[in-house]
Amino acid sequence: MRHMVSHAVTVQYPDEISPLPPRSRGVIALKEENCTMCMLCARECPDWCIYIEGHKERRESRGEGKRAKAYNVLDRFAIDYALCMYCGICVEVCPYDALFWSPEFEYAEGDITKLTHEMDRLQGWMTTVLPPSPLDEGAMGPELKAPPPLPPAAPPSAPVTAAIAPAPEAPVPVPEAAAPAPSAPAPTGGVSAEEAAAVRVRVYQEEMAKGSDPRVAEGRAKAAELRARKGTLGPSG
Repeated sequence: MRHMVSHAVTVQYPDEISPLPPRSRGVIALKEENCTMCMLCARECPDWCIYIEGHKERRESRGEGKRAKAYNVLDRFAIDYALCMYCGICVEVCPYDALFWSPEFEYAEGDITKLTHEMDRLQGWMTTVLPPSPLDEGAMGPELKAPPPLPPAAPPSAPVTAAIAPAPEAPVPVPEAAAPAPSAPAPTGGVSAEEAAAVRVRVYQEEMAKGSDPRVAEGRAKAAELRARKGTLGPSG
């Protein structure tokens, strides 16, 4: 009886828009710099509505004797919203936080072919992505591993002075088995352990300044430190 005498509450859309819940699923946005073309989102999509295309390029070698490494270049990332059922699997399985939910929902088209959003439009939706919700009281955030402590520097060894013996009258033949082994080539173009740790800290700070996920920043910083440490071994390492 109470509902029979009460007035209906009708939102006169589009002249009037009611506020949406804070975590509404409207459209999926793409952060291109985080995408590594791992193809997980496209493989896990139950509707096969994600299209990814790219190619490989090689960086210039960073030193003599070092091999140029290949990396992926993203050429196309498109989502067909005529097929998408907004399950959110692609957002969940992305290991590098390249896909996000945006609350925007007003992207209707008169032509169904225009519902395929290309990479430039998906990147434009990033401006409407909300910041992550605050943690509940007592919850713990992601654990960031601190770089390992540097080993203590070894004390400098005292110089060894060799006594000069008088030359023998006749040369003493050295057995073939007792001949000294050839020494390994000295490392060239490397960095010390302290410099490698400094590289890790610098890369981590740069990634966090770009807005990358802390796990992604930690992984890239660790990889940069390993590359710097490998540089201390020289081409033979």
